[in-house]
Amino acid sequence: QGRILEKTGLCSQITFGRYVRQGRKLGLDPKLFIQDLQFNEVPVRVYQPKATSDGPRRGILFFHGGGWVFGSLDTYEKVCRYLSRESESVVVSVQYRLAPEHKYPAAYEDCLSATQHFLQRLERYGVDPARVIVCGDSAGGNLAAAVSQTLAGRSDLPKLRAQILIYPGLQALDFNLPSYQQNRGVPLLFRERAAFFALLYLNGDALHMQEVLEGSHIPPDLRLKYRKWVSPDNIPEEFKVRGVTPLRPTDFIAEVYETVKRFCEPNLCPLLAEDSVVHQLPESFILTCEYDYDVLRDDGLLYKKRLEDNGVRVTWYHLEDGFHGIISLYDYCGFSFPSGKRGLDSIVNFLKSL
Repeated sequence: QGRILEKTGLCSQITFGRYVRQGRKLGLDPKLFIQDLQFNEVPVRVYQPKATSDGPRRGILFFHGGGWVFGSLDTYEKVCRYLSRESESVVVSVQYRLAPEHKYPAAYEDCLSATQHFLQRLERYGVDPARVIVCGDSAGGNLAAAVSQTLAGRSDLPKLRAQILIYPGLQALDFNLPSYQQNRGVPLLFRERAAFFALLYLNGDALHMQEVLEGSHIPPDLRLKYRKWVSPDNIPEEFKVRGVTPLRPTDFIAEVYETVKRFCEPNLCPLLAEDSVVHQLPESFILTCEYDYDVLRDDGLLYKKRLEDNGVRVTWYHLEDGFHGIISLYDYCGFSFPSGKRGLDSIVNFLKSL
């Protein structure tokens, strides 16, 4: 429908997609105080449990998914209410600027700015400085990982207690990892759409998408450098038993690299951060979805290995019957997927352990 509307000139595919995903305004919540604020000029929605607490609460910064292009505070309203109520935490949902109108690093800068603002004012919200967590799904998982890396070496702010990465997208070097091959045509995130969103975020357009999908956008020396981190060799064998064929690298095209070379920046592709940064990261929770359903599965698995190799404690939750985007569909228009509820509850259980 979006493409039809775009061709008729009525509105763009992205505008239509945002309209469909915008979510509905919900009424008051009997268990939560909810207020819309601005943190360093970034719109946020703060959820605070009404019940009295014995002491300061956990604080969660939540960055929504949607390929850096879609998503809003309203889209994730039910998810954030659930996390706040069930884990008895203060949740700050961040409305970062969206692509293609606002290119990288706008979304990352907004999430970092809002996080820093919150970390400097925790007492105002009754939050324990030792229990602040960043959390996000899909593109939001990418932003949470990038913010976590940036703050890892900071001594002037409270250290993050944990990061929660829900089927995160963490690299744009290789769109032919096993999960990309196995699930290239599976909704809700096709292989082509993953590259499309990454390019919209980076450049505001999807030029050179075919070359990026084929891998001709990365110079051989950089491909070799990052192979220790971005390689099918680092994916557990049980995830490679179906539909995976070793692919020959395509010829490098220098002009394409010039337009996408910022894909090698860890703030955009956190999987490429140096070990000296990764080993400083906080305890982590990574949720992935079963190989039949999520092209981003392997990004999560590769980051899990990197974190563990650097001595970071990781809790990994794998949804066998989950699909990409399932968390955002919690109680969506009256529908609820049991696996999505299990995924959310696994996150709540992890939060309660902190």
